[in-house]
Amino acid sequence: MDKMSVKNTDGITIDSDEYQVTENDEIAAIDYELQQIETELLKLQDRKQILTQRKEKLRDDALLKKSFSLSKKNWNTENFEWSAKLRKTLKDVFKIDKLRELQLPTMNAIMCKEDVILIMPTGGGKSLCYQLPAVISKGITIVVSPLVALMEDQLHGLHRLDIKATMLCAKADKEIVKSTMNALVTKNSALKLIYVTPEYMAKSNRFMSKLQKAYEIGNLDRFAIDEVHCCSQWGHDFRPDYKFLGVLKSMFPGIPILGLTATAPAKIIVDVQKMLDISGCLVLRASFNRPNLYYEVRRKPADKDTCLAMIENLLKNRFNDQSGIIYTTTIKDAEQLTSDLRSKGLKVGCYHAMLEPEYRSQVYSKWITGKYQAVIATIAFGLGIDKPDVRFVIHHCISKSMENFYQESGRAGRDGKKSTCIVLYRLADTFKLSTMVFQDKVGLQNLYKMLAYCLDQTSCRRSLIATHFEETWDKSDCAQMCDHCKKPSVKKEIDITRYCRHLYDIMTKAVQSETRLTALKLVDAWYHKGATSLRVSGVPVPKFARETAEAIVGHLLINGYLQEDFHFSSYTTISYLKRGPKSGLALGNDHKIFFNYELT
Repeated sequence: MDKMSVKNTDGITIDSDEYQVTENDEIAAIDYELQQIETELLKLQDRKQILTQRKEKLRDDALLKKSFSLSKKNWNTENFEWSAKLRKTLKDVFKIDKLRELQLPTMNAIMCKEDVILIMPTGGGKSLCYQLPAVISKGITIVVSPLVALMEDQLHGLHRLDIKATMLCAKADKEIVKSTMNALVTKNSALKLIYVTPEYMAKSNRFMSKLQKAYEIGNLDRFAIDEVHCCSQWGHDFRPDYKFLGVLKSMFPGIPILGLTATAPAKIIVDVQKMLDISGCLVLRASFNRPNLYYEVRRKPADKDTCLAMIENLLKNRFNDQSGIIYTTTIKDAEQLTSDLRSKGLKVGCYHAMLEPEYRSQVYSKWITGKYQAVIATIAFGLGIDKPDVRFVIHHCISKSMENFYQESGRAGRDGKKSTCIVLYRLADTFKLSTMVFQDKVGLQNLYKMLAYCLDQTSCRRSLIATHFEETWDKSDCAQMCDHCKKPSVKKEIDITRYCRHLYDIMTKAVQSETRLTALKLVDAWYHKGATSLRVSGVPVPKFARETAEAIVGHLLINGYLQEDFHFSSYTTISYLKRGPKSGLALGNDHKIFFNYELT
């Protein structure tokens, strides 16, 4: 067979075999060059990311420096033109003799029309920082708050002091809405504070129109934004409607904004400043240490009756004749636990968002007056409560984040006297919560930090809280006011690499049989219980207690050796476990996984 001839791109005739070789060489060369370009692009993308992050950090550092320079001014003085009136109103109207830390600097700065973010622990007295300036000012203060229950609590307190305040939300009475709108545009109105939900602000054109008119006639004094961390997508309670508040500075130039929160790391504070357009504002931060609170974590019994007996014993003995709060995750849990404790002769009330407002008020009143020893509640209860003698807060289930835990436990001991904060922990509750938070940007990250707090067997609880909130406390700051400092134990670092690989072996068999594993099924199979098809003969039964096995699973989950895999069913979301992003490391010969835990 004759060889075929072809002309190349230059018009020269060459053999087809030679042409094929030349063509392949050229393709290979192009592929090589493309690969080189791809490598360079990856390098450039990495460099771009590094430079972008560096640029953001420099900008953030500049904002923090600006805030720091503002904080250098002496705001903690009574040499301002309003100082005498402020002091007199504090005593005559609010019946308070002495201001707490950072209250005076915050009020002076906001009266000077400076934008301020105040980070102060729960019970530190944040509300007074806008209520007192509102009373001594001529115009109206707008208070943005996320919960109706919180606003109702605030209004009750203000009305008792004969301070004119009102509230606007989706369910507000028409007559109240009408009178509030009129007050906004009436000079020298007696109304001092209007509480409003962010949703109402975002959706009510009528309210925003009246607000603009109030601004034009000099009737608008300031905005106070409670729970300001809700503005940030990195915050533990991000609320989309808070994003609307970013228009306030451009719509009402010169009107100061006071942002208040009990919990916010520096990253979130910077994000909030950008979102509200108050970058470089004065940031005042009180210490997070509450020396009168005793922190304790208890293993939560898996058996319902045993757990109930534990809580009954606490209320009848350790906390006998003392007032407290027991937090649950769901409405169903709150109602069931209330019913169970009442059957044991305990005087407790149930509180959650689905109850009628009148009934909630009755429960609140009975608890305030001591007719109920405790309120069994979801997190709908407690924000802004004015009850100083709460002696205990018990978490029936772990909180969704360290921020939530700090806020909720911080409702104890507002009078400065010794109070107790107990978390009842078990691994199963983590997966109950993870299905609720996994769609949030940082939901799982925040939950796992709370899990780490509970799994820690030796560290001072107070130091763990301090580290989370970017503070440094000496060990002496605890003064044996946590379970670990009261009864210190020696750190025991163990190698759990082989246990991780055992779990992987069980998972591999489950994948082969097309079975998904929940944490419960995984631990069952490890102990050669449950479905026989999931057991692996080469995996020995652990010689330690099941609680320890669950702690190991929790540690592997937190550190990326295991990972949750969420699947939707018709009625719920289920959390399964699979190998995590660090599984490749775990299977390497030189890699070790250590866990500070005592195998019992």
